[in-house]
Amino acid sequence: METDKIKDKVEKISENISRVIVGKKKEIELLLIALVCGGHVLIEDNPGMGKTMLANTLAKSINSHFQRIQFTPDLLPSDLTGINYYNQKMNEFVFKPGPVFSNIILADEINRATPRTQSALLESMEEKQVTIDNVTHRLELPFMVIATQNPIETTGTFPLPEAQLDRFLIKLSIGYPDLAESVDILTRFKNSSPLETIGPVAEKGDILEMQREYSNVEVHNDILEYIVNICEETRKHKDVLLGVSPRASQALLKTVMAKAAISGRSFVVPDDVKYMCKNVLAHRMILKGMETIRGGVNEVLDKILDKVEVPTEKGI
Repeated sequence: METDKIKDKVEKISENISRVIVGKKKEIELLLIALVCGGHVLIEDNPGMGKTMLANTLAKSINSHFQRIQFTPDLLPSDLTGINYYNQKMNEFVFKPGPVFSNIILADEINRATPRTQSALLESMEEKQVTIDNVTHRLELPFMVIATQNPIETTGTFPLPEAQLDRFLIKLSIGYPDLAESVDILTRFKNSSPLETIGPVAEKGDILEMQREYSNVEVHNDILEYIVNICEETRKHKDVLLGVSPRASQALLKTVMAKAAISGRSFVVPDDVKYMCKNVLAHRMILKGMETIRGGVNEVLDKILDKVEVPTEKGI
C-alpha cells in the first residue's frame, strides 16, 4: 500500500469518525496515527467528553470487535485476561477468554483499578499476547488499547506507574468544544445517536496492511539525529527529573513515519517531529519540584524544540 493509498484510507476513516465526533480533527488524527503504528493511546480528560464514543466509532469504522472494560478497585487480572475453568461435561480444563481478546479495547478509568490489575494489560499491550497458567494465547490483530483517566478525581485512584505510561504510544486530551461545535453536538444527537447509522469504511486487513507498509517511509539520518538530540535534551534539562527513554525515541520515530504516510509523503520532514513531539514525549517525563502537569511539561518541550537545531532542507 503506497503512501497516497494510506492517506486516502485514513481520510475515509477520519471522515467517518467525524460524522459522530464533532470537531477534534487533530485528536482523531493522533488516534489514527497510533492505529497505523500498532500502538496504544491514553486519553486524559474530564467525564462526558466523548472518549467512549470516539473509541466505539473507530471500531465500527474499521469493522472490528470493540470491548469496553470499566476499571474498578475490585477488578481482578483474570477479569481482563480470562481463566481456565473445569468443564465437568468434557472432564477437562477449558480456557474462557476475557474481554482483552478483542481488537479495540476501551480501558475506561484505568487508574481506578489496582496496580496488579493494571499490570495485567502490560503483556497484551507490549507483546500482543496473554499468558495464563504457562500457556500463551496470541491476540487477534489489529489490537489497540485506548485507556482513559480522569485528571481531577484522585480519591480511590492508583496512578499509572512510569513503566506502564511508557507503553502508551500517544497521550492526548479531547478538550471542550467551542460554541459552534457545542451547537452541532446538540443538533446531531437531538433525535438519535449518529453512531447507530455509520458503517465500516475499512476492514481489519486494511489496517494490518497499513501497519506493514508505513515503515517504508524514508527517514534521513539528519532527522534521526534530530529526534535523538531532542530526547537527549529532555535528560539534560534543568527542570526535568526523569527524561525520556530510548523506547520513547523509537516511539517518536514510529509516529513521525506514520504522520508522513497519512499525509501522502514517502519521507519525513522536521515538522512531523515537531507535530508529534508533545503527544509522544510529555507523559514520559517527570519534572523537578512540581507535579507533572501537562502544561508544565509542554512548556519544557517548547524550550527544548527552540534550542535543538532543526535540520535544513539542504542537509536533508
